[in-house]
Amino acid sequence: MGRSIIVTGAGSGMGAAMVEEFLSLGDRVAAMDLRPEGITKRFGDDESVRAIGVDVGDEASVKSAVFEALSYLGGVDVLCNNAGILDGYTPALETSSTLWNRVMATNLTGPFLVSRAVLDSMVKQGHGVIINTASIAAFVAGGGGAAYTSAKHGLLGLTKQLAFDYGKFNIRVNAICPGAIRTSMTAHLHDPNNANPHVDAAIAATPAGRWGEPEEIAKLAAFLASENAEFIHGAGVLIDGGWTIS
Repeated sequence: MGRSIIVTGAGSGMGAAMVEEFLSLGDRVAAMDLRPEGITKRFGDDESVRAIGVDVGDEASVKSAVFEALSYLGGVDVLCNNAGILDGYTPALETSSTLWNRVMATNLTGPFLVSRAVLDSMVKQGHGVIINTASIAAFVAGGGGAAYTSAKHGLLGLTKQLAFDYGKFNIRVNAICPGAIRTSMTAHLHDPNNANPHVDAAIAATPAGRWGEPEEIAKLAAFLASENAEFIHGAGVLIDGGWTIS
């Protein structure tokens, strides 16, 4: 397709799968991560990928990374705000201010800062797509702890507001809301030697009865970025194997 894509959290898991999916469609990708060496190791010397280091919760870092991305891409057609961290299912009484601020900075402030940094370019070119990686925790409790659930609820709200404000500029904004996905970030949860009984029972009770794969999230991102999704604005699209219906 030859589009220009930015993906954050691209060093592993769902972000890396998104990069691979967009590359398979003929796009160029500015792949951002706190540890860009993971991107370089995975994609090597592929000239269609530029590895860029970024701390999405830091405004100066975001400005620098987006400037480099736009210089490389010449513009941006699609932004995937995928970077995120877990909070260990920590309840409020045990959530330190440090943990709260770190989760909020990455999971909510980050998508805001990166979106704000690319929106001017999208408005000027008259089109764009922003896809935020939220979670089932944007809809229900129990998908994370106090900080994670609050941040993902906030991210879905940001998604809706951006869609409301910028749809008139032909910019679509939606959120992907995954359930249990098999990534390095959740490896401790699907390790047979260190399993979480709550998570295991919840997954077993879903219609799918299994963990999701990063490639399934990437294919949804590709769909939401495509012209086939042109009438989808401000949606939180669940992809959870049916977790939230029970």
